[in-house]
Amino acid sequence: AEFSEINLIAHADGNYAVDIQVFRNGTKVVRSFRPDFVLVRQHSFSMAENEDFRNLIIGMQYAGIPSVNSLESIYNFCDKPWVFAQLVSVYKTLGPEKFPLIEQTFYPNHKEMLTMPTFPVVVKIGHAHSGMGKIKVDNHYDFQDIASVVALTQTYATTEPFIDSKYDIRIQKIGSNYKAYMRTSISGNWKTNTGSAMLEQIAMSDKYKLWVDTCSEIFGGLDICAVKAVHGKDGKDYIFEVMDCAMPLIGEHQTEDRQHITDLVVSKMNQMLSKTPIPSPQRPTATQQPQSGSLKEPEPNKIPPQRPPPQGWGPVQPQGMQSQSQEPLQPQRMYPPGQSAKPSTSQPQRPPGPTTQQPRPQAQGPSSTRLSKEAEPQPQPQPQPQPAQQPAPQPAPQPAPQQKPQSHPQLNKSQSLTNAFSFTESSFFRSSVNEDEAKAETIRNLRKSFASLFSD
Repeated sequence: AEFSEINLIAHADGNYAVDIQVFRNGTKVVRSFRPDFVLVRQHSFSMAENEDFRNLIIGMQYAGIPSVNSLESIYNFCDKPWVFAQLVSVYKTLGPEKFPLIEQTFYPNHKEMLTMPTFPVVVKIGHAHSGMGKIKVDNHYDFQDIASVVALTQTYATTEPFIDSKYDIRIQKIGSNYKAYMRTSISGNWKTNTGSAMLEQIAMSDKYKLWVDTCSEIFGGLDICAVKAVHGKDGKDYIFEVMDCAMPLIGEHQTEDRQHITDLVVSKMNQMLSKTPIPSPQRPTATQQPQSGSLKEPEPNKIPPQRPPPQGWGPVQPQGMQSQSQEPLQPQRMYPPGQSAKPSTSQPQRPPGPTTQQPRPQAQGPSSTRLSKEAEPQPQPQPQPQPAQQPAPQPAPQPAPQQKPQSHPQLNKSQSLTNAFSFTESSFFRSSVNEDEAKAETIRNLRKSFASLFSD
């Protein structure tokens, strides 16, 4: 479709719609669609009548539609002096030997067209294509007349020295494909693109490749471009213009060039798809790792080690009950003495050690049950503000394996002794002034309890 047949609307949030006018059975029908990619093969601006389509380029850029060439470069090509300014920068970088750029003078309006250039010159008025707006001036009288015409157009103008050429040169680049052509006028017109001309393909030299590769880097990169130059009768080359993706295809290989353009567009679309982020579901292992970690038992090394019971417990206790009697006091949950003998009481501790297995019921035996029952009628001392971590240290402290209490149907002597003192939760976090007295009182109560337990 041509620019004159389409229209569009674009929103800031990325939504857009393009309307195209088509004829069906002689009736004009408007159809709307959303293009994903645009190939521009038409000039977006010319000073000829009804050939200004820069508003559509702005709309496609507003909608963020990718294209070949880029919409930024297409908009920059809407003024030839603006493009020639980029060639001047390349000329200053490479030098006249590698990049022979023609001399040019820019006039923003007719008021500055007073200096007399060297004649003959070629005057280019405004922005036009296909030989339009170009006039050959042989003397200063004609130059003054042209300046009056420029005043009516209310635009800029440029002048270039006229080169008596043997032929024109065109080097085109489509993606990674290069071609060079030579065009010689047959009709004798100084405009080789006007009248009859002979066109032939020539070898692609390193010099020509350098020209087109350098020009393809302007405006962020040109995927399709062509460099136009003239070869004068003096044996020198003069670069005077660069064209973008709107360049016409010439020669007998136009079908091949169209295929190269198609391959280029498909390659660009594939690149756009590869750069588009595709949301992928999270892996189950990645999401289940923190959950499985939260279900595990707290490791013993992550809990502050509790101080063991006072010295003297080890020699008195039998070998089978030593690990149970040396359980440190846990501040998580405490029970009154009346509930310590109930089988349904939750056990706040587990035997320390490298494994987490619960003690078997056979390890308790009748003696353990009898001892736990004898511990019930012991006198209950007053709750002390002493924290549970204050009993006398023992050389081999054993860390508590867990924080949360585990339910266990069996009770041992350490449970009954722990419940007999009925420490409240707040007593483990309060600090007392008479800490030493409370410590001594606790030790005396523990010794009296064990003395009464093993007196039988």
